[in-house]
Amino acid sequence: MSTARAEKQTSKSAKILYRPWGLVASMLGGIVAAQIFQRVWAAVDPVSEDPPTPLQSEHHLPKIIAAAAVQGAIFTVVRALINRGGARAFERWTGEWPGD
Repeated sequence: MSTARAEKQTSKSAKILYRPWGLVASMLGGIVAAQIFQRVWAAVDPVSEDPPTPLQSEHHLPKIIAAAAVQGAIFTVVRALINRGGARAFERWTGEWPGD
């Protein structure tokens, strides 16, 4: 499947210019994802104040795995949305796609 975007060549300068933007977007994405996860976990387990971590002996393994799975899914989706949105904004501003 060939699209106009796939046929564009990304210049080396576009990749270099995108790096700081991508770094800032990733950090903001991590902050947003952490906040979303805290709210989702509070709704899933209103008794606990914080999600369980693997080194907390008072929590059973299924609960720890569930927390890790929910957290991983949220972080992956937020990261994908932020990275894609950042790349599209960069393309609108510069006329070049930063990836590929």
